[in-house]
Amino acid sequence: MEKVLALIEKKKQEFAESGLFEFMRDQSIDPRQRLAFAPCIAPFAMSFGEFNKYVFREEPTNDPLQVIVNTHTYEDDHHWLWFMEDLETLGINKAVKFNDALNFLWNEETKPSRWVTHHIFRYAFGASPITKLAILEVIEATGNVFFSTAAPIAQELRTITQKEFRYFGRFHLEVEIAHIIWTPEVYQLIKNTQLTEETRQEVFKMVEHLFEVFTELTDALLVYAKTHSFEHSFVQSREILQPLKVA
Repeated sequence: MEKVLALIEKKKQEFAESGLFEFMRDQSIDPRQRLAFAPCIAPFAMSFGEFNKYVFREEPTNDPLQVIVNTHTYEDDHHWLWFMEDLETLGINKAVKFNDALNFLWNEETKPSRWVTHHIFRYAFGASPITKLAILEVIEATGNVFFSTAAPIAQELRTITQKEFRYFGRFHLEVEIAHIIWTPEVYQLIKNTQLTEETRQEVFKMVEHLFEVFTELTDALLVYAKTHSFEHSFVQSREILQPLKVA
């Protein structure tokens, strides 16, 4: 598994070069605009609880790797609640007709978020514990990049609004860093797990593909943030050519 983890780290560094993260770090842009894409990640964020409860988790089990997976699922299966809190705090939870909400959640702009969800389900459902762990490592790697970049924005917003942001803020990032999967003992156990060459190649291919769909998601989020004002999240506007200054 050591080679798989090395590949994930390599792909993580490449993922961190996404244009979305450069945009999110640009302090000349209103911090609210840097999170204007938030509605688009709803399909992924809201599916994550069910992934953990019904796809990754498998009980009872005597497999030590599945025990690690199960423990991780209990740490992650409620984070969607923080996402909903932050949508409210960001002012995105405004009155929208039910049909309009459904249309948004299943339109082209949210397709990359749904696509990530579909591929995780495809690879994880009924998979071996080691495959599930590899998927979780990819999710943790991409999440670490995303939340490390989002946390400073949330802090800027906290200064402006005097409100906490648990999903996009430091709170979530610290929870992610504290996961059991990151403890030295558990990480070493995963690292030392032996894979057959056939399994290793299958996992390599899966890791590469998951990073591809996550990158496609960040590309789509960047486009959305550049074409939708945070004040009118569901209405497309002209591309933001000039940075939005904090009021």
